[in-house]
Amino acid sequence: MSFLPFRYDEPLYRPPSEARSLILQLTLGCSWNRCTYCAMYRQKSFRVRPLDEVLREIRSVAPQAQGYRRVFLADGDALAAPDDVLAAVLTEIRERLPRIQRVGIYAESQSILKKGVEGLARLRELGLGIVYFGAETGDEVTLRQIRKGATRQRQVEASRTVTEAGMKLSMMLLLGLAGVEGAERHATATGTFLAAAAPSYAAALTVTPVPGTELYEAVRDGSFELPDQWGMLQELAWILESSDGYRGPFHANHASNYLPLKLRLPRDREKAIGLIEAVLRERDPSMLVPEWGRGL
Repeated sequence: MSFLPFRYDEPLYRPPSEARSLILQLTLGCSWNRCTYCAMYRQKSFRVRPLDEVLREIRSVAPQAQGYRRVFLADGDALAAPDDVLAAVLTEIRERLPRIQRVGIYAESQSILKKGVEGLARLRELGLGIVYFGAETGDEVTLRQIRKGATRQRQVEASRTVTEAGMKLSMMLLLGLAGVEGAERHATATGTFLAAAAPSYAAALTVTPVPGTELYEAVRDGSFELPDQWGMLQELAWILESSDGYRGPFHANHASNYLPLKLRLPRDREKAIGLIEAVLRERDPSMLVPEWGRGL
């Protein structure tokens, strides 16, 4: 996280891979903010910060920020900012921070599709290099249940739009999102979705019920049964088994995961599935990350 004297509107989030990046808060909150599992921006109303304020911020920190190589534009779905705002911010970053090699951003499928290939390509020319997209699931039923606001096909289209524009796409998927009842359906559909969407990078995280969300209340009142650690691992195996056709990095080593894996698919698929199956046969808790060692 940046140590520079920004006055952030917290809470502030960024992807794990942006840990060494300069974090610039372009928008506040999330443009969608209705997903049943997410509490990240519940206390914020989405808005784009005034352009002159953001530009002044870049100028004010530029003398201290020359050591940075990456910038991350927060908050959730900062890609929803108007084209001219994004262009002005990217241009200012390029002029004031000439050593920056890549700018990253969170995005929802609606914003990606609204920009389109041509719009994203223009932003890529100005320095936007990677889009982080929380697709979460490739299962139509689960997408409706979690109020994601997109169909499977729209999420595939959004993914391909990013890569066709020449940008990297980092995709997040969530284990456990459909509960025990929908686990196999969710995981299998997510694997085939991963192959169809063909992101540059993919990561599987484990869903954690967070107070203040509908998912948390459903777990608490018993209407939703979350898979246990073994169920989460079974979902991961199903995703890998059904993702034939996806080529690229696939990580399941987030702090929320029970069995950290860092894979390159398809090369490591069979070995990883074999490891998961062995762990599921043994059911030895010492083979997993303990509950106290997990977190978001």
